[in-house]
Amino acid sequence: MNETSAPLTGMRFSKGHGTGNDFVLVADPDGEKSISPEQIAALCDRRRGIGGDGLIRAVRSRHLPEGVELLADNPTAEWFMDYNNGDGSRSEMCGNGVRVFVHFLITQGLVSLEAGEELTIGTRAGIKVVSRTDAGYRVDMGPWDFIHPEARQSGSDSLVNVAGLPVERPALSITMGNPHTVVALADLDELASTNLNEAPVVTPVPPYGTNVEFAVPAQPLVTDDVGHISMRVHERGVGETLSCGTGACAAAAATRFWAGSEAPDVWAVTVPGGVVGVRFFPGPDGREHVELSGPAVIVADGVLA
Repeated sequence: MNETSAPLTGMRFSKGHGTGNDFVLVADPDGEKSISPEQIAALCDRRRGIGGDGLIRAVRSRHLPEGVELLADNPTAEWFMDYNNGDGSRSEMCGNGVRVFVHFLITQGLVSLEAGEELTIGTRAGIKVVSRTDAGYRVDMGPWDFIHPEARQSGSDSLVNVAGLPVERPALSITMGNPHTVVALADLDELASTNLNEAPVVTPVPPYGTNVEFAVPAQPLVTDDVGHISMRVHERGVGETLSCGTGACAAAAATRFWAGSEAPDVWAVTVPGGVVGVRFFPGPDGREHVELSGPAVIVADGVLA
């Protein structure tokens, strides 16, 4: 590691991913580790560090102000997912990261969770309930909504300009606890030609920036009551990633809205790193919630030199 990371010498870490969305993970149950944005960026650097789309620190909720606030109404949320993007900037949460976070807790012996059991965790986007399945994990991502409510009538709220596409495209901004702007493309050739080496320009951009998803509906859109889309994503503070869980949820929500009232509640979203499942269902708070499902893998454990 470079000089910025020198104080982290001896720190244990793991490397994990969910459909290619990869993370450096650190167990810090008592909240004793102070990792600066510069150190996070160094750790996530793919040439000079461990490499990852972000860093996840596992901390008991009572050791973070945000966690203490959540515990007041959710006393079972013992663990908090402290998440930063690969450039060191703080993010609300990450859908693929939630699954990897819970799998990390299990592999570290910090929690026990059998198939069919649930675990409640805290994030900066609120409480998330994670269920273990035979094939991975399901996460109640909470309610989705439009960032701009007036988009319910127009179907779009912004324009997106990106290299590789000749003209600006209309887009719809969705919040999953973090912001997303979804662009529908005509076919897989357009998706492949989109250049995400530079950040797309969104006008107007949501107040705290946005992740941008480019989605292509399958032909036919629905097979056996399941909707199908393919997607690529540019994540704020990261760049293009092989997968984005909240982005998959947002892309499915936007496509389902555009498709109309007969659109299904269950979706399969193909991303460069694999396939994730998205399901819409009535939540306990009376709002429509989104469930994300998919695998989580820990690929390595190590100690920083």
